[in-house]
Amino acid sequence: MEKDYKRELEDLMMIVINEGGSDLLMSEGRHPTIRVSGFLIPLVRKPIFSKDDTYGILGELLNSANKELFLKNKEIDFSYDYSGDGGAPKVKTGARFRGNCYFQRGSVSIALRLIPKKILTPAELNLPPILETFTKKQQGFFLVVGPVGHGKTTTLASLINVINEDRAEHIITIEDPIEYIYEQKKSIIDQREIRVDTKDFPTALKSVFREDVDVVLVGEMREVETISTAVTAAETGHLVFSTLHTNNASQTIDRIIDSFPAAQQDQIRIQLAGSLMGILSQRLIPRISGGLIPAHELLINNNAVSNLIRERRTHEINTVIETSSQEGMIDMNRSLADLARRGEITIENAYLHSLNSRALESLI
Repeated sequence: MEKDYKRELEDLMMIVINEGGSDLLMSEGRHPTIRVSGFLIPLVRKPIFSKDDTYGILGELLNSANKELFLKNKEIDFSYDYSGDGGAPKVKTGARFRGNCYFQRGSVSIALRLIPKKILTPAELNLPPILETFTKKQQGFFLVVGPVGHGKTTTLASLINVINEDRAEHIITIEDPIEYIYEQKKSIIDQREIRVDTKDFPTALKSVFREDVDVVLVGEMREVETISTAVTAAETGHLVFSTLHTNNASQTIDRIIDSFPAAQQDQIRIQLAGSLMGILSQRLIPRISGGLIPAHELLINNNAVSNLIRERRTHEINTVIETSSQEGMIDMNRSLADLARRGEITIENAYLHSLNSRALESLI
């Protein structure tokens, strides 16, 4: 009897949703595994996947064009709408999954991340209230940074939705793949997916100058051309939001500048010093009571920060953040120490996520 892979896939997705999980991992020779509050949990009641199982699930996740692209490139990003019509009981809140298929040792592996359809407010995400001030700006460049899996996309979606609810703006998102789906409220929101709606990030970004756009969300800045165009867009009257896989604000600025050839670095310093609004670095930390809670570092660009960027003194930015809480800046160690003092996280996890454990020691 032929297996119903759509039913099997959606049954696994339902388990992720009902267990409060974030990810689903499937590969040949292993039980399907979910991640809950940062921990991997094998679903031992489910059979170990065979080669036929992985290809059967793959056939449900990818259309023929994407499957051909996957077999050619050996990996692919995509999204999948959970509908519950494959035989699994429906859930009250529908969901999407962001996926990546890849090969390892000649076998197919699949990683899916849950993207809830409901976009939470900044307050519901425990984000610093000051972040909403950036959504009220008319132009500038705001970055959310941190490791993979620490909620950068969710934070940006929440901020974009604040604009959507408060202002009549034309918002374009450029994503690979599209993750959160926005319900258009006061704003017009166009969502463009790489390979489906546009060729690539640089092409889509260059087009915003001709599309009467007010706000741009760039899912990820992967290459110099994308960074350069995003900064130029922020200089020319657009409000630009994006992400980078960096650890903190000073490293982010250095990464952006160092990605350019030496002859162009002074120019990008000047542009960044003038267009940058702020950088939020975020970590999701296991909560003692269950689930995850964010800790933050927030850099707000002021005259002192602009001068440090121009003068190649980005190593001093950490000190500015530590001494500028009265301006709304947030030091990561203070954020971690505050969570530990309130009994939200363990002291061990505070140290684990600190980039300067010696400085943290004086705060706890």
